[in-house]
Amino acid sequence: MSTLFRNKAFLIVTGSDLLQNLAIWIRNMAILYYVMDQTQGNPIAVSLITVLEYAPIFVFSIIGGALADRWNPKRTMIIGDILSALSIVMIIAVLSSGYWQILYVATFVSSIVSQFSQPSSVKIVKRNVEEEHVQSAIAITQSGQSLFLILGPIVGTFIYTVMGIQTSMYALLILFIASAILLTFLPKDSAQQETETSLLADIKEGWQYVGQSRSLKMLSLVFICVGLSSGLISPLEIFLITERLGLEQTSLQFLSGVSGLGLLIGGGIAAAFSGKMNQTLTLIVGVMCLVVTTMGEVLSSWFWLTLVISFLSSISLAFINVIISTYLVTQIDERLIGRVNGTITPLFMGAMLLGSSMAGVIMNNTSLFIVYVISVTVMILSILPGMRIEFGKQNAPVNTLNPEVAHQAVD
Repeated sequence: MSTLFRNKAFLIVTGSDLLQNLAIWIRNMAILYYVMDQTQGNPIAVSLITVLEYAPIFVFSIIGGALADRWNPKRTMIIGDILSALSIVMIIAVLSSGYWQILYVATFVSSIVSQFSQPSSVKIVKRNVEEEHVQSAIAITQSGQSLFLILGPIVGTFIYTVMGIQTSMYALLILFIASAILLTFLPKDSAQQETETSLLADIKEGWQYVGQSRSLKMLSLVFICVGLSSGLISPLEIFLITERLGLEQTSLQFLSGVSGLGLLIGGGIAAAFSGKMNQTLTLIVGVMCLVVTTMGEVLSSWFWLTLVISFLSSISLAFINVIISTYLVTQIDERLIGRVNGTITPLFMGAMLLGSSMAGVIMNNTSLFIVYVISVTVMILSILPGMRIEFGKQNAPVNTLNPEVAHQAVD
């Protein structure tokens, strides 16, 4: 692992990710509190924040992934931070005139930019980190993100409550500019290969790449199952606190904090033992542990036990995330990483939002326990395609496939 901490590109990308994560949490908390204050807690106004955060994923992830494969990844990430900074400048200027609705633009722009920056970040890691260290690199990055799941709400809440919305926006501006400056120190990218194909042809090539690989098709099914399962229970966690445990809704912050701590420690353990893990076995065991802990959460009637179970659940989720992310970085042809990401991500998000939209309806007609049972059942179904993912085999580039032997090359 010490090799990673001497890798300039990895350190810079990780540093940029940390700055952006801090900015996102300051933005999330500031906009949430400010919208609550301005609308007297209007649930539609508050839910619109989530809609504007996730809606661009459907619209831009496919296009963004294809364009990220065409563009210079270093330049793409820098331009993304600059655009985010410029949007904050506009918001600061408009806020002073009293049009607070402009804050929604911050969420919308940030979500759009991430659809271009995220696959570019993955390409830089693939280019500059040796394959045997990729799993550790991903685990370390995930641990950093988990740390902000714990600290982010605290920092964001402090800045907003003590210094207000304007200061929160200035903090965002500083962080995005700092990230852009940091990214300029990345190693110079080799020139992007010119392409004469259209953007639509590039997108179709990404779909074809996924469609011709049995492992990627199985991974897509895993994403759909996990997304649907997660979507069913994520909106209802508050009811574990209020209905199951009979506590005040503010106690949810402790559940979130423990989950973040579990992801942080789980990512650290995965990084330490990444070279010794059987990826297929780790994925299956991780899903089974997630099944057991998810049922444990809804069955528990003691707060401390729920916290312990949530902590163990997050550790399992950390291992699953590391395994899947490692596969996407190491086994996908570099020139297609963006398009593969843009093909698979909407499947996960669509399934998650579908589950979220059904969760309340199912609970109203049955019970919280039944929703969790359905979620766990869907999660168990993900094991079947998960067992058919061949983690050790490199996916062949689409343009080298002979139709007569394609299935042999990619399976």
